[in-house]
Amino acid sequence: MLSGVTVRFAGDSGDGMQLAGTQFTDTSALVGNDISTLPDFPAEIRAPAGTLAGVSGFQIHFSSNDIYTPGDDVHALVAMNPAALRTNLRSVVSGGIVIVNEDAFTPKDVTKAGYAKNPLEDGTFSNYRLIKVPINKLTAAAAKDTGLGAKDIDRCKNMFALGLVYWLYGRPVEPTVNYIKSKFSKKPAVEQANTLALKAGYAFGETTELFNEQYQVPKAKLAPGKYRKITGNEAVAIGMVAASKLANKELVYCSYPITPASDILHNLSTFKNYGVVTFQAEDEIAAIGAAIGASFGGALGVTGTSGPGIALKAEAIGLAVMTELPVVIVDVQRGGPSTGLPTKTEQADLLQVMYGRNGECPVPIIAASSPADCFNATIEAFAIATKYMTPVILLSDGYIANGSEPWVVPQFDKLEKIKIEHPTQKNDDRGFMPYKRNADGARPWAIPGTAGLEHRLGGLEKQDVTGSVNYEPANHEKMVRLRQAKVNNLKPAGPDILWTGPTSGDLLIVGWGSTYGAIKAATLELRNAGVAVAACHIRYMNPLPAKLAEMLKNFKHVMVPEMNLGQLRLLLRSKYLVDAKGLNKVRGQPFTIGEVVAGAKSLLGGEVPAGAQEIAMAGAEDAGIGGGG
Repeated sequence: MLSGVTVRFAGDSGDGMQLAGTQFTDTSALVGNDISTLPDFPAEIRAPAGTLAGVSGFQIHFSSNDIYTPGDDVHALVAMNPAALRTNLRSVVSGGIVIVNEDAFTPKDVTKAGYAKNPLEDGTFSNYRLIKVPINKLTAAAAKDTGLGAKDIDRCKNMFALGLVYWLYGRPVEPTVNYIKSKFSKKPAVEQANTLALKAGYAFGETTELFNEQYQVPKAKLAPGKYRKITGNEAVAIGMVAASKLANKELVYCSYPITPASDILHNLSTFKNYGVVTFQAEDEIAAIGAAIGASFGGALGVTGTSGPGIALKAEAIGLAVMTELPVVIVDVQRGGPSTGLPTKTEQADLLQVMYGRNGECPVPIIAASSPADCFNATIEAFAIATKYMTPVILLSDGYIANGSEPWVVPQFDKLEKIKIEHPTQKNDDRGFMPYKRNADGARPWAIPGTAGLEHRLGGLEKQDVTGSVNYEPANHEKMVRLRQAKVNNLKPAGPDILWTGPTSGDLLIVGWGSTYGAIKAATLELRNAGVAVAACHIRYMNPLPAKLAEMLKNFKHVMVPEMNLGQLRLLLRSKYLVDAKGLNKVRGQPFTIGEVVAGAKSLLGGEVPAGAQEIAMAGAEDAGIGGGG
């Protein structure tokens, strides 16, 4: 009996590791475990087979306790070829299980992976429990009577590996059998081959003498409710549909395909029956232009992209600020600059979404903290946008977008409605004034075609109240300050801070976005060890929470873990004059719990030189850490 296990499937990008990992995740969720996942795949559609660059992996942490990350260390690795073994073995704990497809360890593939000798024969596994399985041969034997060719049968080997791991950890095969039946209902031979391979893998684990035991992970004690597994991108899509119903508005999603945001478009395209319109534009600029047009017409206009797309949308975001229209822009961050690391994660867009536009161009920014939180954050983005008549940027990243966790499906009738009122008559003795503001600083959202409410919008500076084009210096400054005040004074539509621990102590760990899980788990671990530490996770990045300044003063040290070179740290140091230290990582991979714990201990142990702004991570001496403060 185990309280929790971390398993990683790894192989070529065409070996079906993402599917195997997803099915293992779905099954673990069905049996009641808490889960957290980390898909990791190359940017190329099909990288050269057998190369290190072409390795695709999927890691899942499943447990009977509350968990917050996909796990620091791997307890069981399934390596389908030498390249997968070489790139992933370092993550396996000492004494951990390593299941290898020994059929793939040919001299050619061993050399291609950079090994001088076959690692299955040279003592590489002295600290691990090696299980060699001829997966290719066993899969071929299981499916030999299906009528499929050798190439098609070979594609089923991921199901054999999945069945074997199902047996090892006491998972039922029936959910995956049902998935296969549904997926390949029109291809009976393919359905049969995959099912046979899955069951053969399970039977191999059950009957072979390679395994002396089977492990069980009990159900987690989750709060009552209806649960489903959800990824960040799925949660954003569902959150958009929910927001449109809460606002009683049509949703118009305008997007240009870009990794890792494309799945939002894919998911929304299946929701036409909910009054959702999806538009795949010819480029990023056209996408946000269409979203602004949809908002002008009275719909919920929204666009999604990643860092490179935000750069292209910058001028149009300024147009939405000037016209004061409620547009939501989703930024699923990835490694940069330029094309960078399309399938890897990073938090390097914070300063871009904060300041990366010409002129004084303030925009509220909300950062989701987890895959499930993307649902709430999305609804909040629309609530803020429509209440204050402003574009809103929602930050996610590749880790949140592709990762998954259990999500309590909310009762829709208990969600707060998004109240929108469109004027139907003039709002001033002079007629309709499109820039006459209410108590929240918002201008009226008049629907084009409403009799008597004709008005003009555009990118030129507006005259206060009337909305006429105006170049007067005093008017420009007044409008700049009004737009800034509207953002500065907005009231969050959800929690602006997620807090863990006491309100004072030796160390405050401040984070944002997808660092939430690692920071929270590290904080709990440090507190159990007697360290006076707390965690402050910021969801509303602009404006920053009003109570943050006082909270920072109550701790002797402040540490800011970020997957960048110190962007939030820069903001905290400049705004609050706090001597924040950065724990920075830019490797395309999320933080582990151990890295945050080690950084905290380093800081508290006095290892950081006076005035230094960053804390060197253990094992990161080759990471090029420095600068950014």
